[in-house]
Amino acid sequence: MAIRKLFVANRGEIAVRIIRAAKDLGIATVQAVSAADRDMLAARLADETVEVGPAHASKSYLNVESMLRAALSTGCDAVHPGYGFLSENAAFAEAVETAGLIFVGPKAETIRAMGDKAKAREIAEGAGVPVVPGSQGVIATLDEAVGEASRIGYPVMIKAAAGGGGRGIRVAEDEAALRAQFGAASAEAKAAFGDGGLYLERFIARARHVEVQIMGDGTNVVHFFERECSLQRRRQKIWEEAPAACLDAETRRSLCDSAVALARSVSYRGAGTLEYLYDETRGDFHFIEMNTRIQVEHPVTEMITGFDLVREMIRIAGGQALSVRQEDIVLRGHAIEVRINAEDPALDFRPSPGTASGLALPGGMGVRFDTMLYEGYAIPPFYDSLVGKLIVWDDTRQGAIARLRRALGELRIEGIATTAPLHMALAREPDILAGRFHTRWLEERALPSLQAPALPTTETAR
Repeated sequence: MAIRKLFVANRGEIAVRIIRAAKDLGIATVQAVSAADRDMLAARLADETVEVGPAHASKSYLNVESMLRAALSTGCDAVHPGYGFLSENAAFAEAVETAGLIFVGPKAETIRAMGDKAKAREIAEGAGVPVVPGSQGVIATLDEAVGEASRIGYPVMIKAAAGGGGRGIRVAEDEAALRAQFGAASAEAKAAFGDGGLYLERFIARARHVEVQIMGDGTNVVHFFERECSLQRRRQKIWEEAPAACLDAETRRSLCDSAVALARSVSYRGAGTLEYLYDETRGDFHFIEMNTRIQVEHPVTEMITGFDLVREMIRIAGGQALSVRQEDIVLRGHAIEVRINAEDPALDFRPSPGTASGLALPGGMGVRFDTMLYEGYAIPPFYDSLVGKLIVWDDTRQGAIARLRRALGELRIEGIATTAPLHMALAREPDILAGRFHTRWLEERALPSLQAPALPTTETAR
């Protein structure tokens, strides 16, 4: 069934991205807005807008009934969830299809299976994909956790089975720490995700975080190579690259082939990302989880392959087969994305909502800026602080970093503090230039030395 009218069940820059991809396909768009988002850029670009609730996300963007009612009342035949909010909510995907609409993403049963981290591990093992040594399924009791940790070997990570986005993760260095943290971790998981189930994984202290972008049509699956996302703060990615410079050709091929095998084993439909930890010391990789949606960092993959991933997932949802064969997807050059958040890195990343009173965006060869901003836009304080993504491409990694510095120098956002000064500092760091970093590098090595007065204050950043 071809999609004629698409309901965008999200906000911010990803909503803008979806609307533009839909319009490229000749599809009409309806944008969901909360009471706080009536003036956002996506609302200005969409063919129609419909208010789905008050500012608080639980009463608007997370309100399944309100979203469905809005999509049906405006005559839409498909719903795109973007990322975050309801994008990996199996009940929402199920409700969309029960209502006779197309969900732009995987089937509900796929989301449910891969969203359960413990179940996803079992599926990965069944597909022959290496996983981080860990517990077999959800752990029922503390005593069971202690026994499993003894088998796995300390330190271990305590992880929420229904979790995601880096939340609810704790590291236990020994049995005493595991006993002290297990109950609290379960309670935290229950509060955050409605499910207190936990599982354990061996903790790899100096890991590289590498992920593979895949796309499937329910029968065939292809990969679009990998990205590295090791530069993280509180397990949230802030700087992403494609390809991963730490991999050799043979490891890259094995990694991407494993991702395709796993996705094919669940008859995957739509865009998805399989995340791995790469142990640079041992030279091996381990599957950790799958994200059954489009990722924030998808533009770096688009830059190195030349394919529009959002447009492809809309086409597939409309019943079309994959438009590309694996042999047609060629890796070219190097791309970097940095997340521009309305936060002040000199003041411990304090949120900085406000009005973008002045705006100058970078341009030129190999530069892309995906954003929700326009001059005079008042950023509401109710949602994620991401306001834009600066993406650069060049033939080489060093060339891409040089282009990133140039583009950051051109970027001007007045009226709010942003994380742009942090990225400029990182783009000059010797370890970054040499590719010497891991998932804990930013917090252990860089951030302590890059806090005030090394970074501009809120006032000078404005």
